[in-house]
Amino acid sequence: MSRLLSKLLFKLFRSFSSQSHDDAFVSLLIKPLETFILLSTLYLSINQLKHPLEVAIFHYSKLVGKVKESIPVSIGDCVDRIFLFMIILSIFWIILRIIDFISHVLLFKASLTDNKSDDQLVPFLKELFKTIVIFIGFFTLLGFVFEVNVLTLITGLGIGGIAIALAAKESLENLIGSFTIFLDKPFVVGDLVKVDGVEGTVEKVGFRSTRIRTSEKTMATIPNRGMIDGVLENLSLRNLRRVVFTIGLTYETTGDSVKKIVSDIAVYIRSFNGTADESVAFKSFGDSGLNVEISYFVTILDNAEFIKIRQEINLEIMDIVMRNQSDFAYPTQRLISDRPPGGDHEKEVGNDATD
Repeated sequence: MSRLLSKLLFKLFRSFSSQSHDDAFVSLLIKPLETFILLSTLYLSINQLKHPLEVAIFHYSKLVGKVKESIPVSIGDCVDRIFLFMIILSIFWIILRIIDFISHVLLFKASLTDNKSDDQLVPFLKELFKTIVIFIGFFTLLGFVFEVNVLTLITGLGIGGIAIALAAKESLENLIGSFTIFLDKPFVVGDLVKVDGVEGTVEKVGFRSTRIRTSEKTMATIPNRGMIDGVLENLSLRNLRRVVFTIGLTYETTGDSVKKIVSDIAVYIRSFNGTADESVAFKSFGDSGLNVEISYFVTILDNAEFIKIRQEINLEIMDIVMRNQSDFAYPTQRLISDRPPGGDHEKEVGNDATD
């Protein structure tokens, strides 16, 4: 019966789905509908039976006008409240599953577009509406099952709203931060970002926090307030990737060799397919060598290709240095000691040597 009812109910959403999503709809609703039909049937059946459940098991006081009255509570009343509680829960369970189905269809439609904003917005709206439904269900249970005056309760919450707001200050700031992210759109789901030293791909933007999958494949959770207050770099929006580093040549390298090395490196990077805006120059005299600064941009953004290009250029730089009768400098110390005439007055050793 639940499967048949699910298929009948799907006809209301057939025009919305525009695709054959009936299997997903049935799989989502079959369990809550099954529970609802079972509870409703049991409740109606038990009410037709004669049973000794009208015996009062306890009394409670209730203010009627200005007079307190003692209200008896029987086993039958408890059974009725339990069934009413479960039936209301099953109804709101069905509503939550319908929201899941609507978000499923919207995510499918969003996957067919190139815009990533809708991929980010659908899960957020899904959580928002499900939270609203849960609050409505909570107050419905209080009103119908526990006979709480919901209007009085809401008024009391309004009076205590300031205290609640102060207690939940950070949570409210993160919630406002989530709306700011959706309105300002500094990034969308799938973008590579860097914030507060954390670099990774955005997987989800929730009410309170944003989840980022780092390069180490760990999941980093950053409060939404930190995402908008901190310095955020959207690495997916860059059109070039920069490489900059310094190499040290030994002091035995002649000036002509330095010029030739700088020129050959610049020519090679300029002629390499996938690079732009190269800059190679003799930068400074270092403690252990002649510093040459190399800078260029890679036009290919894919990380695997970027690593291959950088490696190939680095290997060629090594060959250029060796071909021009030079070598790479490493930290050294020059020790000068007093020796007899004719002895060695100077000795050069590496950092790991002892004299």
